[in-house]
Amino acid sequence: MTIVVTGGSGGIGGAFVEALASRNRAGNIIATYNHHLPGAEHANVSWQQLDITDESAIEAWAGQIGEVDWVINAAGMLHTPGHGPEKSIRHVDPDFFLQSMRINALPSMLLAKHLQGNLRHGRPAVFATVSAKVGSIEDNRLGGWVSYRASKAALNMCLKTLAIEWQRTLPNVVVAALHPGTTDTALSKPFQRSVPKEQLFTPGRSVNGMLNVLDGLEPSQSGQFFAFDGERLPW
Repeated sequence: MTIVVTGGSGGIGGAFVEALASRNRAGNIIATYNHHLPGAEHANVSWQQLDITDESAIEAWAGQIGEVDWVINAAGMLHTPGHGPEKSIRHVDPDFFLQSMRINALPSMLLAKHLQGNLRHGRPAVFATVSAKVGSIEDNRLGGWVSYRASKAALNMCLKTLAIEWQRTLPNVVVAALHPGTTDTALSKPFQRSVPKEQLFTPGRSVNGMLNVLDGLEPSQSGQFFAFDGERLPW
């Protein structure tokens, strides 16, 4: 079994790598990072540098790694050093909006496009991306965070559309969007003050929940959005 974790250098991505590396049945894990090689070393983990917003880089990389059984994209962006999530439509900045789309929505589609051949082996397979509940249109009751919400909503639509296509062309692959809950990472750090302690999860707890979801997925569940605790969420 070969598992790919993109965004493996992030808080949630790193927790996926650690949890999967300890599984006897995980086999080989290919973990990617963009800028800085993580310090964690495991005999069954191969760290590879990859810019998952660069299509030519993804295409070349996909042509080198062979068959894969699971793909988990854990990359994402909520804020930058110079720009936080918008509190009002008055704060919308075109460059920040497009950057959010480029990092949160586009990579999963580029990965799907160029890993189709790697997944075409007939064995049960998974293609999953860490999304966010705030990307649910139906669940949006607070407003704000326009760029993040819109980019995660776009991601969710892309995954739903991909699942419909792959039910015809890659029926062995289950496509899923995952909500990790509010997790204690650099992404959520500036916004944790208002989160009750019992609702702020360690990356390990969040990832263990999401792995339990992925372990139990059936082909009939492809194209659905799941929380870390298994709850099916509205798109």
